[in-house]
Amino acid sequence: MSTTPIHLERPDGKGLAAGTLGLWGSTVIGLASTAPVYSLVASLGFVVIAVGAQAPIAFVIAFVPMLLIAFAYRELNNAVPDCGTTFTWGAKAFGPWVGWMGGWGVAVAGMVVLANLAQIASVYFWSLIGQDLENNDWRVVVLAVGFIAAMTWVSWRGVEIGERIQNILLGIQYLALAIFVVTALWQFFSGNAPGATAFDWEWMNPFAFTDWSGFTEAILLALFIYWGWDTCLALNEETKDPQRIPGRAALLTTVILLFTYVTVTIAAMMYAGLGDTGTGLGNEANADDFFLAIKDGLLGPFGWVLVVAVIISAISSTQTTILPTARGTLAMGVYRALPAKFKEVHPTYKTPSFSTIVMGVVASVYYVGMTLISDNILQDSILSLGLAIAFYYAITGFACVWYFRADVFRSPREFFFKGLFPLLGGLMLTAAFVQSAIDMWDVDYGYTVLFGIGGTFVIGIGSLAFGLVLMFVWYLFPRSKRFFRGESLNRDTEVMVPDEPGDFIRSIDGGI
Repeated sequence: MSTTPIHLERPDGKGLAAGTLGLWGSTVIGLASTAPVYSLVASLGFVVIAVGAQAPIAFVIAFVPMLLIAFAYRELNNAVPDCGTTFTWGAKAFGPWVGWMGGWGVAVAGMVVLANLAQIASVYFWSLIGQDLENNDWRVVVLAVGFIAAMTWVSWRGVEIGERIQNILLGIQYLALAIFVVTALWQFFSGNAPGATAFDWEWMNPFAFTDWSGFTEAILLALFIYWGWDTCLALNEETKDPQRIPGRAALLTTVILLFTYVTVTIAAMMYAGLGDTGTGLGNEANADDFFLAIKDGLLGPFGWVLVVAVIISAISSTQTTILPTARGTLAMGVYRALPAKFKEVHPTYKTPSFSTIVMGVVASVYYVGMTLISDNILQDSILSLGLAIAFYYAITGFACVWYFRADVFRSPREFFFKGLFPLLGGLMLTAAFVQSAIDMWDVDYGYTVLFGIGGTFVIGIGSLAFGLVLMFVWYLFPRSKRFFRGESLNRDTEVMVPDEPGDFIRSIDGGI
């Protein structure tokens, strides 16, 4: 493959395919990154076990910090539409060290979830053809690596082909969810639902939670299923209008996800009920996959539709998860926070060629390595994902407040959107990070115990700490000096995006 390095003086920014995406394309990629079907399948049962009938309002409450941080992303993107997102904004607001760690948080989250998504897609595929295999079966591992390789190729090949594929895959996901909701409600009203439970407005009462521990667990789980919408911000330099479209797409994505999750949750509760036996959502045996438990009773011979939807959801998110991490490391390479090789862009496809390939290779090696050591450790790394998510989202919220500190009192709008909302979002996510770490310390939290404490805590905090080690190692290299001295990236550094984004009219989806 042929690549070409980019230079700081290039008028087309970092060399990415400017003008490729409109509002619709950006929103589709943001939605696909959250893997709505898989996220619901993997989380809904556990949320119901944690808070019972308060599951719908738990999703609403978890939406609040996501919305507040989305405002921070929008405001920062308006001022600094750079594909480095948290890395670039953190460095501009707080300096190189915080910026580097923010970029590392994005990378860690992407690497861990890629391994999980590929494994889920593989397990479900084998299940679809009648093979009930263990997570660490060699056939599952080989196919999962194949999925990562295929989606890495799609991401390397260009954002246009990726966006076209995501339109199809997301459409299938939402069609499956629509079929689920309509069929569940139809069976409820016809009296055929196995756990028929009438809708109660008390489900939406934020004051009806009875257990603080259960409440915090449910909110943390709900935070995870919203994660991923920020991918559309990482593609800001590839939109028709880098300043407006990504921020709008982020807000639109979070609102659509809120409606989706609450609607599906209510339909599931009305159909399956909250019981702890059979198909009840409170049955711990079904917690990690309620679709498999109810698919045959709900859709009969067409139950495979839900299985296919989960496979597509996982594969779709595998591709879109590669995008923000590859572009984050591209920006880090451009601003000398990583070796120069990371800033290479394919001359034809206009994608971060080296960064994309590295992301796929590292995710594959991580997945295979963790599986060979212990599938339980891999599962604990997934449970710890909330730490990395809360970490870099909180950095973004605080970076917004500090970067715009001179503007927040100029008007009510700037006070709320550049000051108060991002600050509250950052504080909420910091609290989520601390509470998560405390919970994960418990040896009973996850699947493993390491050094006498919860393996989830060791892996979650350890992965962030490993970033500190890598940062100090890079600090020893001569090329890094300009970055760590605050010369290659600081508050006054020009934004490296195309000079005239408004001139690009190549949007393949027609959005503006």
